[in-house]
Amino acid sequence: MAGPTTRVLAVLELLQANGQMDGADLAERLGVDRRTIRRYITALEDMGVPIVTEQGRYGGYRLVAGFKLPPMMFTDEEAFAVSLGLLAASQLGLTNAAPAIASVQAKLERVMPANLKRQVRSISETTQVFLPRREPSRDDRAHETLTKATEAARSVGLTYHSPQYGSIKRQVDPYGLVFQQGRWYAVGFCHLRGAMRSFRLDRISGIHLLADTFIRPTHFDAAEFLSESLMSWGPTHEVSLVLHTDHDSAAYFENQFFCTGKFEQVEGGLLLNTRTDSFEWFAYWLAQLPFRFTILKPDGLKEALREHANQLIASCGHSSSQPIDMP
Repeated sequence: MAGPTTRVLAVLELLQANGQMDGADLAERLGVDRRTIRRYITALEDMGVPIVTEQGRYGGYRLVAGFKLPPMMFTDEEAFAVSLGLLAASQLGLTNAAPAIASVQAKLERVMPANLKRQVRSISETTQVFLPRREPSRDDRAHETLTKATEAARSVGLTYHSPQYGSIKRQVDPYGLVFQQGRWYAVGFCHLRGAMRSFRLDRISGIHLLADTFIRPTHFDAAEFLSESLMSWGPTHEVSLVLHTDHDSAAYFENQFFCTGKFEQVEGGLLLNTRTDSFEWFAYWLAQLPFRFTILKPDGLKEALREHANQLIASCGHSSSQPIDMP
């Protein structure tokens, strides 16, 4: 979670990168209100940072001329790569990361030459990263706490909200975090079950660090374990469809989709047999494919795709009196 100090320093970086900014702009960039921005400005002044406050329609905050912090130095390629990474990071469902992302972006702009700064700013204006719709978070601290626990090899206590078993308190040794199929997962040893388990972060609440420590298995691959677990555990559904495309396009689809099924050449395209724990998520990704496909099974996926298609039609301002029907 981004603490007050991080947010205060983010204000400083934004002022250094942009010259003068008004309270509304700062508040929007950091996801806080204008009263909070005034508190951050006061905190900077208490730290000895000289800030000029100008009132009126064109007023705002700016640093006293000549005040600069030593910049972090990046090559053009490094700055460009980090900017792309920040753009993707903003879509990963890390609710409290916005101030930190804004601060890093401001630091980058502060050290860039003018031509590179224009290129990087154009990324946020012209480049978009669309990830599947996320489930609401129960505990905004979950990701940060699990990251700290993984690095320090410390157990965590948490409450896990399962659709099958309700809310159950767990003690978990987290071995790694994985972002897959539009969700964050924690993978590790569950003391309640006495076995390895994967946990969706949007189903976790009340998470806290414990004093107990653990030893992470050597060469453990959290992503590989999660892929295998999604195929064999939980309420997963078998999916079968034909992709009317070639192997090259399908390989791109596989990389973006993280599917664990295999492609088989059939008449008219490639047969894909895989599993999913969410018809809605699968339908979302299918709707983005640049080629045709035919769903063979199950009916639940067909219904989810039909509903998604009707929502897209409704977004065009037309009521769908004749909903899309799929065989």
